[in-house]
Amino acid sequence: MRSPPEPTRTMFSIYILTHNEEIDIAACIESAQLSDDIIVVDSYSRDRTVEIAKRYRVRLVQHAFESHGKQRTWMLREVPTQHDWVYILEADERMTPDLFRECEDAAKSDRYIGYYVAERVMFMNRWIRYSTQYPRYQLRLFRKDRVWFDDYGHTEREVCDGETGFLTETYPHYTCSKGLSRWIDKHNRYSSDEAAETLRQLQQGSIDWHKLFFGKTEVERRRALKDLSLRLPFRPLIRFLYMYFILKGCLDGKAGFAWCTLQAFYEYLILLKVEELQQLLKAEDKRQKAEERTEVRM
Repeated sequence: MRSPPEPTRTMFSIYILTHNEEIDIAACIESAQLSDDIIVVDSYSRDRTVEIAKRYRVRLVQHAFESHGKQRTWMLREVPTQHDWVYILEADERMTPDLFRECEDAAKSDRYIGYYVAERVMFMNRWIRYSTQYPRYQLRLFRKDRVWFDDYGHTEREVCDGETGFLTETYPHYTCSKGLSRWIDKHNRYSSDEAAETLRQLQQGSIDWHKLFFGKTEVERRRALKDLSLRLPFRPLIRFLYMYFILKGCLDGKAGFAWCTLQAFYEYLILLKVEELQQLLKAEDKRQKAEERTEVRM
């Protein structure tokens, strides 16, 4: 294997989060080689992830995974970097040269403390542009001392101490690179976390109608739409129709139909697990009331 050229001094460090990523990790690291400071944060992978990562010019640290939000916050607080600005890469994502250059320019400015970047979901060897609500933004580049993360469902939600902006370049996300069986297994696990968060939102949350219609950014509008969607009947069917027809997922061809079907299936899993949680809570409530009545009689 030919060693990549020595990177020049850059403006930001790159974190790569991994757990059993032997299929993706090499390509991910190679895409990030323009940076002079790459840190692989591994959650004690059981495959060849660590072995492969050590072949490259990276720093490697390991930390037991608790949740997506806690893992990121621990990483930002406990793992030092050469630069104040950092970029977060998932192992199934890639850095591109054009995105890297835009990130460098953005890190030179004092206007924002972080930037959102749109993903290009790659599925069945093509970009799923329409079904995925493109452009769909994630916070990726930011000052590490001004951002932390909380948990939200199976994923995380950033908390920013300052104003944020948006970059023009995008990053590819190979969401099914490990095979369909791995995708289904992963989203079966995710659906349990999403069900718990959905139930919490139904009990305690509300719909922000102002952000839904007049949100300043795509991120605000999308999150308000999610809060609304949690309360709609026939959610799986509505999601399929919304993605395939309103978002024009039909233009993504066969891959678009498969993607919309999988997302509807995912919503159905969440819905079933929400109902299961509600039944468990009712059963627990009945049990506690029965115990209270028994204590009163005694």
